[in-house]
Amino acid sequence: MARIKDASVEEVKGAADMVAVVSARTQLRKTGGRYMGRCPFHEERTPSFSVNPTDKLYYCFGCGAKGDLITFVRETEQLDFAGAIEWLGDRFNVQLEYEEVSPQQDARRRRRERLLSLLDAAASFYERYLWDSQAGSLARDYLAGRGLQPDVCREYRLGLALGGTTLARKALEKGFTRDELRAAGLINNRGNDYFNGRLLFPLGDARGRVLGFQARKLREDDPLRAKYVNSPEGELFRKGDLLYGLDLARAPIAKQERAVVVEGNTDVIALRQAGVEPVVASMGTALTERQLRELSRLTSKVVLCFDGDAAGEAATLRGMELAFGQGLDVRVVVLPPGLDPADLADGFEQRIGEATSYVLHRVRLEVERAPDRQEAFVRAREVLGRFEESPERQEALRYVADRLDLPKETQAGLAPRAGSASTGRVSARLLDAGDRLERNALAGVAIHRSLAPVLAELGAEHFDSDLHRRVRALLLGEGTEDDPELVGVLAELDARAASDGIDERTAEELLLRLRERRIRRELADADPVRTLELQASLAKIRAAVERLASAQTLPR
Repeated sequence: MARIKDASVEEVKGAADMVAVVSARTQLRKTGGRYMGRCPFHEERTPSFSVNPTDKLYYCFGCGAKGDLITFVRETEQLDFAGAIEWLGDRFNVQLEYEEVSPQQDARRRRRERLLSLLDAAASFYERYLWDSQAGSLARDYLAGRGLQPDVCREYRLGLALGGTTLARKALEKGFTRDELRAAGLINNRGNDYFNGRLLFPLGDARGRVLGFQARKLREDDPLRAKYVNSPEGELFRKGDLLYGLDLARAPIAKQERAVVVEGNTDVIALRQAGVEPVVASMGTALTERQLRELSRLTSKVVLCFDGDAAGEAATLRGMELAFGQGLDVRVVVLPPGLDPADLADGFEQRIGEATSYVLHRVRLEVERAPDRQEAFVRAREVLGRFEESPERQEALRYVADRLDLPKETQAGLAPRAGSASTGRVSARLLDAGDRLERNALAGVAIHRSLAPVLAELGAEHFDSDLHRRVRALLLGEGTEDDPELVGVLAELDARAASDGIDERTAEELLLRLRERRIRRELADADPVRTLELQASLAKIRAAVERLASAQTLPR
């Protein structure tokens, strides 16, 4: 397939009217230099969807949807990048020019589209057998026994695999090949259907495109021992990349600023049925870095709730260690042994509200696992030493003191304050403040591009976040505008800067604060000569900040 020339892409972007495109999906009202309306990506009563018509960016303060003109068309019309450009070209009468790509690239793209189409058709095929056939009665009875209603099960596209060559025959009739069936993980080496007599849960990406399946056995005489079987890893399906139910949970996660992570697919369905919507499943294993990276794009708070057995406890521990290491705010819902979230779906919001902080849960585990009181003390001290002072840390300290019945003089040595060079940890509150400073400074430059030279004087080392360093490069024209993640962040910064009223002087002050932070850090390890130089620089920055502050208070 021919590739659209870059010049045509730029011509489409320039010709397209952002307000006209968005207005086809939601009514907009002009507010200053921007437009506001109700978000087309989630239901809301109060308009929180902001559109920048000049830079052609959008951001929803409710659900977190964000991006540029191309992203909006891709999300609302369910198109890929090329499809979105063609859609806009047709809408705004732009004649597109194409350049040829290699036959190999075109073949790979067409093969991927074929496999996605095959998997979607297979999901629909399995759905019909579950709900419309006599053979589906056993699976329907199982779901009813778990208290899962048909409506919510249909939302997640549950299905039934009969086995034999039922699916294979139908797919071949539709023009798909055995090679494609095998690549999609739908048949085995003998040509029979991969799944046999099992309840199927389609596993999709964040956009809801089916990439594989997880199958639960329904009969005791099933030849496979495992309760759950996944599609084989292949061209599209990689279990560690996916979170079950993410496509339905994305908007609620962003809106509620939290993600509830459970272990099993039925837990997700039961909780959604009970009204808990920002819920996904790791599908029986501990969270992976790729899964957490997907969640971190939507929220900074993760609530873990795995089964109360030994395996669930181990998965919780691995998941929360990894999530905490990535800077997420981790909470843990502890379940009674033998019960899972689906068993306790009613009233689960209360359990989430009572979730335990990471530090308390970690300390509790070490104390309960220790063979004696002395070892419990040593383990608890080691854990507490990793954390800065906080209400959560104090709560964990009180728990240890009460559990081990420690006298006051011993308590003082239980948790020496963290923050020394040996701990390697920084207060979460300080991290939040630093992250906020970086984002606000970049937001100021995003809306006041005249400050780009000032930003250029600050090297990448002035930003702790890798994402912020990439945004800096984009604002300075050094990054690529094709990165959807960066475009989304830029759209959010632009909207927040306008909403918070970050004027040019405030933005310049924020940039000075970043320079001040960098100098203060250098002072910690500077020799006497370098210390004098840094102190002089610091004094200049303080004077500049004071001048800006004074200018803001003067009458205009």
